[in-house]
Formats: sequence, C-alpha cells, structure tokens
Amino acid sequence: MFANLLIILASSLVVIAVFRRLQLPPVLGYLCVGLFVGPTALDWINESEELPDLAEMGVVFLLFSLGLEFSLSKMLAMRGVVFGLGILQVICTSGLLAGLLALQGMPTPAAFLLGAGLALSSTAIVSKELTSLGEIFSSHGQNAIGVLLFQDVIAVLLLTLVPVFAGDGGQAWYWALPLTLAKTVLLFFGLLLASRWVLPRLFHEVAASRSAELFVLLALVIVLLAAWLTHLLGLSPALGAFLAGMLLGESHYRHQIEADIRPFRDILLGLFFVSIGMLIDLHLFVSHGLAIAGLTLLLLLLKGSVVAVLVKLRGSDSETAWRSGLALAQGGEFCFALMAQMQQSHLLPAEIGSLLLAATFCSMVMTPLLLRAAPSIAARLHRKPNQEVQLDEISAHSAGLDAHVVICGYGRVGQSIGRFLRREQQRYIALDDDPVRIREAAAAENCVHYGDSRRGELLAAVGLERARLVVIAVDKTDIALIVLKAARLINSDVPILVRTRDDSVLAELKAAGASAVVPELLESSLILASHALVMLGVPEDHVQSRVNEVRQSRYRLLQGFYHGAQTNLIDSQGQPRVLMHAVNLGADAYACGRPLEELALEQMGVQLQSVQRQGEDLTTDASTCLHAGDAVLLSGSMAAIEACEARLLGGR
Repeated sequence: MFANLLIILASSLVVIAVFRRLQLPPVLGYLCVGLFVGPTALDWINESEELPDLAEMGVVFLLFSLGLEFSLSKMLAMRGVVFGLGILQVICTSGLLAGLLALQGMPTPAAFLLGAGLALSSTAIVSKELTSLGEIFSSHGQNAIGVLLFQDVIAVLLLTLVPVFAGDGGQAWYWALPLTLAKTVLLFFGLLLASRWVLPRLFHEVAASRSAELFVLLALVIVLLAAWLTHLLGLSPALGAFLAGMLLGESHYRHQIEADIRPFRDILLGLFFVSIGMLIDLHLFVSHGLAIAGLTLLLLLLKGSVVAVLVKLRGSDSETAWRSGLALAQGGEFCFALMAQMQQSHLLPAEIGSLLLAATFCSMVMTPLLLRAAPSIAARLHRKPNQEVQLDEISAHSAGLDAHVVICGYGRVGQSIGRFLRREQQRYIALDDDPVRIREAAAAENCVHYGDSRRGELLAAVGLERARLVVIAVDKTDIALIVLKAARLINSDVPILVRTRDDSVLAELKAAGASAVVPELLESSLILASHALVMLGVPEDHVQSRVNEVRQSRYRLLQGFYHGAQTNLIDSQGQPRVLMHAVNLGADAYACGRPLEELALEQMGVQLQSVQRQGEDLTTDASTCLHAGDAVLLSGSMAAIEACEARLLGGR
C-alpha cells in the first residue's frame, strides 16, 4: 500500500507539473498517470484493496465541497432541473443507447442496464472542472449539476438491478426504486435535523476554542460520518456527503470548512482519477484504436445532442443548451463499476466490455478540454437566435455615440461606475453576459446590452473604435486579459482602465495595453489609510499628494505583506504571493559597509521598501551603504526573499 502511494504521488508530482506548464487540466494528468503506471503499461502498481476505497474518498470530499456551494434554498430552486431535466436525460439517453446495443445482438436486460450506465456522466470530472472554471453557477453549470445529482441516485438503483437481471435473486426493480428513493428522503431529513440542531452548536464550541486542529477534525468527521451513514443505507457515499455539505452551506462556517478540507479533497481526488486510469488496457488502443475512437465519438455526440435538445425544449437559449450538452456528454466513473459487475454476472462479454471501458475513459479524458473549448464549440455548433439582428441592434443604438465610455462587465463595480457617469452626464454603453442582470438593468437603462465582452465583433458593435474610454470591470483577471487584447486590436489608442482583485498580474495587464490597473485590495487599503491620516489631522492636500505618489508608483508602497501562520503563500492564480520581510544586519553581515548598488538586490526579484537605521527610515539611493544594526525591508516572493537574505547576511 505504501509503495503504491509513493509511486502514484511521485509520478503525479512530475506529470502534473508538466501539465501545468502546458496549461492542461490536472485531471488529464492524473488519468494519464493511472494509464501508464497500471498493469497493462509499466505495471508499477501492485493489487491493493485499500487503494480504491481511498480513491473513493476523493469523490466524497469533492461532493461535500460542492454541497457547501449549494445551499438548501438554491437546491429547492433547482428541483425542476434535478427531477425534470434529470429524469428526461436518463430516460431518453438510456433508451437510445439500449436500442443501439440491442441492435448489435445484446440481450434486452443487459442492453437496458448498460445503456442506463452509459447514460450517466462523470460527477467527479464535471464538478471539478466547472468549479475551477468558475462556471458552477452559470446556466449550463446548474443544468449539469442538477442532472448529475439525479444520476447519483439512479446509479445506486442500477447496481441493485444487476443481480435481478442476472437471475441471482435480489429485489425486483419495482421494489428497489421506491426503496432507494425512500432511503434518500430519510437520509435528507435526518441530516436536515442534525444541521439545524446539532452541528451549529458543535461548530460554535470548536470555534470558541480557537483550535485549528479541532476545526479540521470536526470537518473531517462530518464528511466521513455522512458518507458512512449513506453507505449503511445502501446509497452512494458521495450523495450523502453532498447532502451534508448542502445543509451546512448556509452556516457561518462554510468558507472555513471548505478551506480546511480542500487539501484532503484535492489529493484524494487525484488518487481517484489515477485509479480510473489504471482500469484501462493500453494494448486495446493499438489493436482496436479505430473502434475505440468511433465509440468515443458516438457516445459524445449522442449524449451531448440529447442533453442539448432537452435543454432547448425547456426554454433555454442555444448556447446554454450546447454547453450543457458538452458538460454531460462523457461517460461516468460509475460505468466502470457497473460493467465490472455485469461481467462477473455474465451479462456482458469481456471483449465488448473492454472496448466500452476504453471509450468511456477516452470520453472522460476529453471532457476537461471540451469544457475549456465550450464557448467556441458552442458558437460553431449553432447560430444564436437573431444573433446578427442583435449585433445590428447594438450597432444601431451605438451609432449616435461618440467619445463615450464602454463598460465591459456590469456587476457591482460596473454599475457603480455607470452611476457616477450618469451623474456627470457622461454617455456610456455596457456589456454583461448575465441574462438575469441584463434583464433587470434593461428595465431602467437602455444603454446595457447582453453579450460576451471577449467577442471582437461585439466590441466593435458598441463603437469601441469611437470610444473615449474603456473600463474592464469583469470579475476574473484571465477574462479581463482576453477582453483587453480584443479591445486593443480594435482601438490601439483608447485609454483602458482595468479592475483586478490584487496586483498579482499587474505587470501582465500593463504589458497587454492597459492604461491603468486598479487592484481592489490595494485601492481599498489606500483609501482606508488616507481616511486615517485625515482623521489624525494631517492636511487633506498633503494626504492627497501622498495617495497620488502611491498610485503613480503602481502601488509599490503597498505591495507585499507580513505573512502569518495561516497565510496561503500561493494566490488564486497559482502564483507565489508578494510578501514582506525585514532582514536585521548583524556586525558580521556581508552587506555591512557595502553600497546597495553592489548588492543588486532588485535583480534577485525583490523590491527594497526601506532601510531603517535606529528606528528612522533612510532616504536611499544606489550609493547608500548599509551598516550593522540596519533593518532592510524587502518585498517579493518567499523564494526571492530567502535568496536576498542569504546574500545580505552571508554573501551567497
């Protein structure tokens, strides 16, 4: 067991690092690790009974985290998707796939079971990718999650039907179905009572103790206890974990719980994907490569089309329909367990089962790439209703505008900017891709339009080439960068103001053509500091000049902070955080008596914030010599700070 874990973790470390460099999803890396270290390739992993159980815990933790994001009120609002779209998707897709299998000579019971199994999608992959892409609460994201929740219930039922159709006894399906649903309802209400009366008191006591270890332990116990109770009822452990997370989603401790279990979730989920990859026979890709490719393509097209048609018939727009279809087009991890059980019961020939397993695996491998390419794929697969008409209408509306402001992203920040512009009688036009927000805003404002600001033709339609200013107020920095580049292709001279959360990609945005970048966290710190100075009696004109100095220096004074015990040294983009650290020079320090120019600290990736001597800040330049007792305040990444400290103290 320990040797297996060592091999898997070491291989994953190398492969995931390479995939990060190639900007490929980590899920693909884990699947490839399993494929190559498995018994049909390098055969580095020995048989282990504990590994599948450990890997399954990854899905349990993932579903618990997902449940934290979906409060009970949100789930009640999604009941139409879960039981409406979910039932239709399973019935329609199962019927089509079962019919195709029956035409190939498979007995009807086996065709029904296998068709239903292939109709289910990968909860683990879709949930993780939608979360990482920030699309979990989009229209297609909620469609996918709702359907996946219903599929988890159906998955349990299908496993109970295998011995029935194999003639091995067991319950009849018409008893198994209501019994499974009754157990689910019982579990839900049991967890609901616990979340209302027991868990809040427990979390309050643990939080009052201010013990991080106790909080982590309580979070782990809740996840595992919910999964264990669900397993005792004969249901999917992941389903119980989701329900527990959902019921805790409205508590005040939701964010802390999610942060505490994230490390366990990510590592265990990686093991799960590795275990999936190990089930595939690599030799099949050589001997039956074309057949596997054909089956994979057929599965993706059929499932994706069925979901897209159903979503469209429910009244959604075409883009939401196709992106929902792409999210649910793959086969699921449940198929592996179902096929293995069917082969043991002699309901499925081994050769057909191996080919279908390989096709299911390939569809799962392609899913992260499909989800990332979904916007462009959806655009190619359909023409939005009246898309050209929409562009013409926006163009007509903006035709009379000149020297106006274009706002990309009309959330809270974009709306605040719009209110100031209206007060100053400055004309503007805004774009946002949230249909609900646009519908609400359009009722009071005629200058707000629906659309993705990343589309160059849409930016041209709002008259960006005639604009006086462009404000990019979208929430995600990677999207802001794409919008910025698209805007610069249309108008290379217009000033562009970009809003970001912090200064982690400030240089990249400036290099791409941003005229000014406003990091929210730094700007709010600057405003608070200026208010504090004014309240202390410092003249307002002096405070304003200091504020202007900080802004003109690109917030250099505010970059970096002293990290604490709970500080995450990696930011949300996976980059090292800018930290601050003071190096006190002793009498034998290498830097004593040497000028800053010779030490060349900034060439090592840090910024020299200040040099303090006897408690006073020195005015420094390249010729300033350091003395014993000086405190050198540096900002930069942890690695750069450690390297500079080594040079200051030891000359290395």
